[in-house]
Amino acid sequence: MAKNKIIHETTRKMSQLCRKVVHVNVRWGVLQRVSFVGHFFRFIWGRLVLCSVGKPAKYRRLPFGDSSPFPAATVEERFMQEHSTVMDSGYDTDSDLVNLKISLLGDCDIGKTTFVYVGNEQEKKSLQMEGLNLMDKTLFVEGARISCCIWDVAGDKRSLDQIPMACKDAVAVLIMFDLTSRSTLNNVVGWYSEARKWNKTAIPILIGTKFDDFVRLPPNLQWTIVTQARAYARAMNATLFFSSATHNINVNKIFKFIMAKLFNLPWKVERNLRVGEPIIDF
Repeated sequence: MAKNKIIHETTRKMSQLCRKVVHVNVRWGVLQRVSFVGHFFRFIWGRLVLCSVGKPAKYRRLPFGDSSPFPAATVEERFMQEHSTVMDSGYDTDSDLVNLKISLLGDCDIGKTTFVYVGNEQEKKSLQMEGLNLMDKTLFVEGARISCCIWDVAGDKRSLDQIPMACKDAVAVLIMFDLTSRSTLNNVVGWYSEARKWNKTAIPILIGTKFDDFVRLPPNLQWTIVTQARAYARAMNATLFFSSATHNINVNKIFKFIMAKLFNLPWKVERNLRVGEPIIDF
């Protein structure tokens, strides 16, 4: 009887232990499934967050073509690429060639483009787009080659949108007017103001073109134009040059003046305020 009682008690305890083990196994299985589901949802959530934030951008040069939505940037990149220019370092693949950007502003038909191509310097290439003409002019200064990338804004109302791109990062801004046209002289203040909105550090230079025609004007009119141009130059804190592309008067001197200012070279221009002669005022 006692033996049967012990067996019954042992069987009861074993049954309780088995139920506990089964219960624990069930809970463990549930926890495992919950943990798996949790990991799965965390994985899905992580991918969603990653997609919403985006991967780190890898930049590359866009191909050129008419379908590009950024025509202005494409033109700039194509011009720089054709000239093998590395703008970040200031040098191109030739270690002795220094690259500089110069802006050219002024009304239409005052001789801006002709002005750039004057002289014995090496002319490379030009690239035109609506309202903007990009030209490359190589100078030789103190044994070094200086590549001037000149951004010539056309001068009409449609070209005003090109001023920010033309003036950005320029080391000098050339404001030009026709010495025989008072209206183009009056407009230089507007061109200067627009340039300064986008570049406050570039060297300002005020240039009167067509000096060979200017000297045919009556002396009193010449004096009036000289006086007004000098006043504008002082207001702009700019150096004033009268020039002629036809006879190469002061054209090369202007670019050499820019180089001297930029690189602190000893070369200096001589001031000339005599009416009837090509004025240089600073």
